[in-house]
Amino acid sequence: MLTPSLGRGLDRMKRSMRTALCTVGALIATLGWPVGTAHADGTTPRIDLRVLVVSDGGPATGAIAAELEKAGTPYTEVDLEQSGRPVIDAGFLADTVDGRPRARYQAVVLPDDNPFPAGSAEMAALVEYERTYAIPQVDAYTYARPEVGLQYGVGSGYAGSLDGTTAEVTAAGRSGPFGYLDGAVPFEDNDPAISESYAYLSTPVAGADFTPYVQAQIPGRSAKGSLVGEYRHDGRRELVVTFVYNQHQQQFRLLARGIVAWMTGGVHLGASHNYFAVHVDDVLAADDRWNSELNCTPGDVDCTDPDVEPDPIRMTAADVDHATAWQDSRGFTLDLAYNAAGSVDHREENGGADELTDRFLAVRDEFRWINHTYTHAFLGCRQDTSVVPWRCATTAGGAVDWTSRTEISDEIALNRVWGETNGLPLENGELVTGEHSGLKVTPQQPEDNPHLGPALADNGVTWLASDNSRDPGQRRVGPALTVPRYPMNVFYNAGRAAEQVDEYNWIYTSRAQGGSGICEDNPATTTCLPEPLDTATGYADHIVPLETRIALGHVLGNDPRPHFIHQSNLAEERIAYPVLDGVLEQYSALFADDTPVVNLRQRDIGAELERRAAWQAAVDAGRVTAYRIGGTVTVEAPEGVAVPATMTAGTTAGGAAYGDAYAGLVSAWTPAAAQPLALALPPASVPAAPSAAPSADGTGPSSPAPDTRVPAGVTEPVPYAPQS
Repeated sequence: MLTPSLGRGLDRMKRSMRTALCTVGALIATLGWPVGTAHADGTTPRIDLRVLVVSDGGPATGAIAAELEKAGTPYTEVDLEQSGRPVIDAGFLADTVDGRPRARYQAVVLPDDNPFPAGSAEMAALVEYERTYAIPQVDAYTYARPEVGLQYGVGSGYAGSLDGTTAEVTAAGRSGPFGYLDGAVPFEDNDPAISESYAYLSTPVAGADFTPYVQAQIPGRSAKGSLVGEYRHDGRRELVVTFVYNQHQQQFRLLARGIVAWMTGGVHLGASHNYFAVHVDDVLAADDRWNSELNCTPGDVDCTDPDVEPDPIRMTAADVDHATAWQDSRGFTLDLAYNAAGSVDHREENGGADELTDRFLAVRDEFRWINHTYTHAFLGCRQDTSVVPWRCATTAGGAVDWTSRTEISDEIALNRVWGETNGLPLENGELVTGEHSGLKVTPQQPEDNPHLGPALADNGVTWLASDNSRDPGQRRVGPALTVPRYPMNVFYNAGRAAEQVDEYNWIYTSRAQGGSGICEDNPATTTCLPEPLDTATGYADHIVPLETRIALGHVLGNDPRPHFIHQSNLAEERIAYPVLDGVLEQYSALFADDTPVVNLRQRDIGAELERRAAWQAAVDAGRVTAYRIGGTVTVEAPEGVAVPATMTAGTTAGGAAYGDAYAGLVSAWTPAAAQPLALALPPASVPAAPSAAPSADGTGPSSPAPDTRVPAGVTEPVPYAPQS
């Protein structure tokens, strides 16, 4: 199933009841999905499950296309700026299959309500298509004006920046396509020096059939203006969006799911969930501490001052108790990547005592555990540390001197045996190598250790962690597939906030300010500082909010890849918790109870990525066919490829309930078989399709939308800048 585990439930601490989605019938009615709408000849048409995205190259249509792509929802894009593009006419939009009328697209996304010249035959074809087949249209970003059911934004409403504003989901939005949200929709203000949002706020035209779903206060007025709303007119339905966005902005990420649910009636291929997993590396071992005088970490291969000894950071039994209590309070499970030699060596050096390991073993089942190799050895090439940075050592014949297959295999097997002997709940197919070693490390080691794959096969490893910052795509290494992990900028060599800030300052400031100069050498670095942070306040004031925002962005992006920190960050001042708390607290404040964080382990994350890749390859190759006729959905895909689909609650497959509930809908991965997948949608009382009569105000498709403003912070996403 698509969500094999929803964890323990993020919102255990919530006291208030939230407004739930209405009955299945009411939800479908709100989304406007006309079950069984008959064609003029009385035949129920076939509606293909594919979206038409008409793009002008702007960020708004690009954001919606990116949302569809990430979810695995098939779409066709027509770029209005591209010469030789297909002409949008009746034949492009519809035809007949086996004597049945077919609508090729279940929804249409336009840059605005009418991006064509006055009197355009293409817009007329779209209008007729939408009327004939009851196809909804999304206006990705348009000017508030009577043609979209709103009063003009300039004058009685507002036209301007919404940076830092909090919009709200209306009652109609909560009972309809945006019911997965708690209500608040904050607009980001990441850099006060850059305009990041722009909107037109206004109220519906008198007599217009317009329902606001998301609105915000009109400055200087008591009224609230629509930002997202549904306009029914001329026998058509439009989702009118009057603010601009890009695919990365939080306000879009919050609303993207609802936009797709509205345009598809909650029935589409692909699926989207909000994922968060955190791996804690080096558990049972110790991590060497950053040295602020040397600007490096004694004990590391590139920090070789013989007069300075390493200063290890290691968790205590009290830190274990804190971790378990934190998990219980958050309804969240950490994944612990452990090195058994850390405990074995500690016992040898302390007369057999190791309170940390004893405490961990007493609560072993509270966590998920991952093999991190026995000693955390570097499993790539032999490192020549006589130079800084290190380089790969070579044999007498000039070949790279690689760590052997036997050495790699021993590191894996010894750690697994220790874990099994001590009753750790392991998945033997999961592995995190020390520093992701064995995999390529540029520039020193541009290829994988050739002995890594065979050693993985020796030990049955099928899911191998990689560093997303340098190896982001899932790929095969021997029998294993990689699981890219996001590194958090909470450093492995910091147990206290002040040393974290000191290292952060060194990395991200200029050489003239005593820093590394990385930002001068690589201007694309997104976390550069104009000046050093205060070591007393910089962590709480700058690093925590920034890392929270970055991680939450991943969570909201339908991205299952895990984040990783280190055991040192759970020790001493326990500096990881403010970031983790920030992510989970902000998430809890934004989402309803039926949309919890999905907290998967490494194996399940890897499988999710693998299924997505196979599915997308089949879609891109044109090997997927999906359509609905009345209340039946049919999907044909290559045998063995798992099909992701999102449906309305109450859908059945072969007479059995289909899918797992999430965000008011149900979804699942279903392996394709020789026979097409057939899904029966729930019966519902749905209002008749909108009247085909012209709108009362006489507006129609012949009036192109005026130009709208797109600020720099949307056309080019705002970098991670320090707050003033």
